[in-house]
Parts: sequence; C-alpha cells; structure tokens
Amino acid sequence: MPIEHEPVAEILFETIASALEKDGYVVLPNGTPARVSECLQRLEDQVSERFYAASVGRGPEQSHNQTLRRDKIAWIDEGDPLAEPWLIWAADLQRYLNRRLFLGLFSFESHLAVYEPGDFYRTHLDAFRGQSNRRLSLVTYLNPDWQPGQGGELVIYHPETGTTLQTVAPLLGMLVLFLSEEFPHEVLPAVRERKSVAGWFRVNGSTAAQADPPT
Repeated sequence: MPIEHEPVAEILFETIASALEKDGYVVLPNGTPARVSECLQRLEDQVSERFYAASVGRGPEQSHNQTLRRDKIAWIDEGDPLAEPWLIWAADLQRYLNRRLFLGLFSFESHLAVYEPGDFYRTHLDAFRGQSNRRLSLVTYLNPDWQPGQGGELVIYHPETGTTLQTVAPLLGMLVLFLSEEFPHEVLPAVRERKSVAGWFRVNGSTAAQADPPT
C-alpha cells in the first residue's frame, strides 16, 4: 500500500504542506518514519566505501572549497535495496505536495553525508533564484543519542533579515524541509561524527538541447 494512503502519513504530509504554505519551511522531530530511518542507517554503513569529499556547485562549475564545506557524501542510488523505503516515502510526499500545493515537483535526488568532528558547511543557498531547478530541500538525521553541546546543528536564517529562524539539533528522525531558493542555512561544527541525508525535489529543467537532470 502506498505510504500516502496510510492515515499517519496523511497527517504528516498535511502538516508539512501547511507549514510550507504558511512559512516556507518546517522542522519536525521524529518526522521521518522509524523504518525509513533504520534503513538509511544501515545503508550508510553498507556504502561507506562510496563516500568522497563534497564539492560546491554543479557540472563544470564544481570545485572543492574547504573554507566553505568539509563534509563527505555518497549519492543514494535507486538500485540500493536499503534505499527503497526512503525513495518510496519521498515519492509519496512528492505526489502529495504536488496535489496540495501545485509545486510541479518532477524528480528527487538525495545523498548521505558524514561530517567528521570539526567539519562544517558555511551559510549558503541550495538554489539561486532563476538559476536552478531545485525547488524544495529536505534533510533528515541518522544520529541516535545526540546530546546538547555536541554541536552539528543546522541553522536556518530569515531570507531578508538574516536573523536566525531556527537552530536544529541533528537528532535521529528529525525532518526539515524548506524552499531551496529562499532560505540561507549552515551546518555548525560538531564534536562527534554527524550523519545525515540531504535531498532535493526538483522541477523539470529539460530543454531541446539538454535533458534534466544534468550529469
């Protein structure tokens, strides 16, 4: 049965849609279903050899800039059996948000991320207005027993004033979504290894000259 027809998922998806419609972002402790988080934790362990230093930008504009970003990532592949619950859940959420908010979300991509102690990701946007087809960003965390004082928080800033809207601890199951072009955000350094999943719902940017998504 598709997740979107389960009553609990319907409530969650409507909570997400309402918050995005009102505020443009939402933070939900234990928002990621437990069975999805469990599979992602196992997947992270299984693909440890696939992690590599993350870059900034995309395509020919990619570069490694350790003054901006120091995490390691591994892209989630549809062929990974442990990824299936996550990808099904994301697809159900995508359909719900398209029906509810008419966002025109076309595809979804995501990667696992590992931040070693001291790693960070300075303030940035996931998409620049009119220059990207990333419409909605999603983050969830894979860290059991994260304690206050261990750092690693996601800080979301107001699009206009730059003031802090929310500081989010990377607790297991925490779910965050925000409009990719609107909200600057950063990852603060942590004192222990920090694991997460970042994903993006995209609109179709295909043209006669190039298929989307680009490689």
